[in-house]
Amino acid sequence: TDAVHEAGGRIVLQLWHVGRMSHEIFHPDGKPVAPSAIAPDTQVWIVDPKTGEGGMRNCPIPRALETDEIARVIDDYRQAARNARTAGFDGVEIHAANGYLIDEFLRSSSNHRNDQYGGSVENRIRFAVEVARAVSAAMGKDRTGIRLSPFITQRGMNDHEAPATTLTLIRELDDIGLAYIHLAEADWDDAPETPTSFRRNLRDIYSGSVIVAGGYDKANAESAIDSGLVDAVAFGRPFIANPDLSRRFFEGLPLADFDANTLFGGGAEGYTSYPDYRVAP
Repeated sequence: TDAVHEAGGRIVLQLWHVGRMSHEIFHPDGKPVAPSAIAPDTQVWIVDPKTGEGGMRNCPIPRALETDEIARVIDDYRQAARNARTAGFDGVEIHAANGYLIDEFLRSSSNHRNDQYGGSVENRIRFAVEVARAVSAAMGKDRTGIRLSPFITQRGMNDHEAPATTLTLIRELDDIGLAYIHLAEADWDDAPETPTSFRRNLRDIYSGSVIVAGGYDKANAESAIDSGLVDAVAFGRPFIANPDLSRRFFEGLPLADFDANTLFGGGAEGYTSYPDYRVAP
């Protein structure tokens, strides 16, 4: 964090519990945990410790969290925020999107609980609200954001009520005073688009900043901001091969493409091997 600050930057840490999006190889004493014992329709990348070979493997059926365990998970989020502050991070982002633990609590397809954390919309958003309160108290509400993905249905996250559930959650988050909402939008070819009506409803009920991400380029990112419905656009994949992405945008420089063959693995190739843009002498 010191190096980022010395370069004039700001750095925010994402707090991420993968929930059922995991594998038993990472849990030698048990199974991955989730709101309910329902396996996600997806795979995760693992490396076999015996052979050193990596590959995609089906996610197993997780173990449903006991009610008293949920409070301990919330404490873990709280402590993680404290650790981030001690380490010098300028803020934290609660990852509540893309089928991971908090998102699993929000969706009726993955949350079949019959206690205070399942069933009604009010119960299904309870875990997210309690995490947001704990994290914002530890980090500061003006330094806490949250990432949500109401229109992404991959990994068994089908729930036609998800957009309405998300708006109900956002009303609670506005009361808490979180600094921003970060919407993860689907970016594959036939993916559902985020309706303009949803963006307008979000603007009406939330007083903080709105960030979007998912398949944007410089031109349509500028259009999104000009619409007045979002305040900023985040980029993920373009940063892989363009460590100086912001400079390339500002100066109109061409973008490099990433090598998909190096996306998984632990080596430097494809991780720190992409150079900054250099003008030929």
